[in-house]
Amino acid sequence: MPNIGFYHPIIVHFVIALLYVGVAFRLVSLTGKFQFTNLAALTLILIGTLAAVFAVQSGQDAHGAVERIPGLRSAVGAHEDWAHDARNAFLVVSLIEILAFAFASRSFHRILLFASGLAGAAACVVLFIAADKGGDIVYEYAGGPGLRSGDSTDISRLYLAGLYNEAMLERKSGQNADAAALIDQMAKRFPGDTTVRLLAIESLIVDKKDGKGALVLLTGFTVPADGSRFLRFRTMLLKADAYQAAGFTDSARAVLQGAPAEFQSNPQVKNRLEKLK
Repeated sequence: MPNIGFYHPIIVHFVIALLYVGVAFRLVSLTGKFQFTNLAALTLILIGTLAAVFAVQSGQDAHGAVERIPGLRSAVGAHEDWAHDARNAFLVVSLIEILAFAFASRSFHRILLFASGLAGAAACVVLFIAADKGGDIVYEYAGGPGLRSGDSTDISRLYLAGLYNEAMLERKSGQNADAAALIDQMAKRFPGDTTVRLLAIESLIVDKKDGKGALVLLTGFTVPADGSRFLRFRTMLLKADAYQAAGFTDSARAVLQGAPAEFQSNPQVKNRLEKLK
């Protein structure tokens, strides 16, 4: 079978959607209502199980690069084990579905349908755990960026996100000097990133308590012509915060009171004006 690891994130979403809806249709069909759910359940479960087979194969093709990341091997192993169990469970469910379809005219037909419903519900639990373990790899270990595309830009984004999250954690714990050092590192590594430049200005205000230094940087900062509403709003708030940190309360108030009409009703503007009274 060719290497299909590149498509693993796509395939697994089809697996989850097809099998959960298929089992739900089977359970509904047991009520005797909505007769269309009977064949729909059979179709979705069979297609979903086939997709699960491909998902396991694509996961095996993709895991090599992931498990080489330090500390990730055990998480990958747990995900693989549960994925194999989920695939095998739905192979059993599919077999029951095929038997029920083949013996539709027999007296034990309904027993097979109930067995499929119960087995399918249990298999969905296993599938949920497998999916959750896969989520751990992405969200707790950052096992995905750059591995599908091989694009170094993805790795740079991962590095940027890591620095940002660590800086926010340091700031939250009161370690403002460490937060500032991490943000300075971001600014040196990504000098052309507008959002990083704004973050560095914010750090001057929040971490270094240097409102005047922030005002100097804001003087040389212009929002790009195609700048988003978010960038314009954030720049305005930073200017007000910088004036306040520098001791120029009247100037901070003037910035907020002179906000464009689209921002005047924003709760953040109102809260800052309230604090400046």
